[in-house]
Formats: sequence, C-alpha cells, structure tokens
Amino acid sequence: MHIPKHYFHDRIVLLLLALMGLLTVVGSLMVALRLAGGQGDSYIVQYRANLGISAFETGGLGAVLSFIIFLVVVAVLHTLLSLRTYHLRRHAAVAILGLGILLQLLAVIVSNALLLLR
Repeated sequence: MHIPKHYFHDRIVLLLLALMGLLTVVGSLMVALRLAGGQGDSYIVQYRANLGISAFETGGLGAVLSFIIFLVVVAVLHTLLSLRTYHLRRHAAVAILGLGILLQLLAVIVSNALLLLR
C-alpha cells in the first residue's frame, strides 16, 4: 500500500493518530483492569430498556473482551481508511480519524458503564 508523502508530516493527522492510540491503550487497560479485580465469571454485557425487569443481559468473559478487540479493530480500520483517502481529500481523511476517535470514546464509555453495573 502506498503511504502518501505528507501523511505523517501533517500535524492534525499526527494528533488524531496519537489520540486514537491513547484511547485504544487506555480503553483496553480500563477493561482489562476491571476484569482482573472481578469476582466471578458473569458480567453484564447488554442493557435493553424495553425488557422491563429483565433489562440486563449477562455474558461471559469473551463478551467483555470483545470491547478490547473492537477498540483495536476500529483504530486499525480507521487508520487504513484515512491513509487511503488522504491523497484524494485531506479533509475526508481527518474526518475519518475524528469519527474513529468518537467511536472509540463511545466504546470506552459504554464498556465502563456496563462493567460498573456488575
């Protein structure tokens, strides 16, 4: 894959890539540390407001570890998409990185909220 010449010289792109990497590491560590201090093997992995009393769905360790996998996949895919679109439109590449950061931030908030409920 061809990397555009000025991609890693663009300060905004570097800032967004650093922020995305930081969110990936911090989010993964938050999930891993909450699992390390856990009691038991049942975690709340879903909240469905329309179910009433049985609104909380439980799951195992794999369902919670999928948050870490999701953070890594989002970081890799948005970086690759940004690389491929940078030579066409710089603003589109920056928007892709920004949306990836937003998606990671929402994933960190949701995973933290679900792990606090157990």
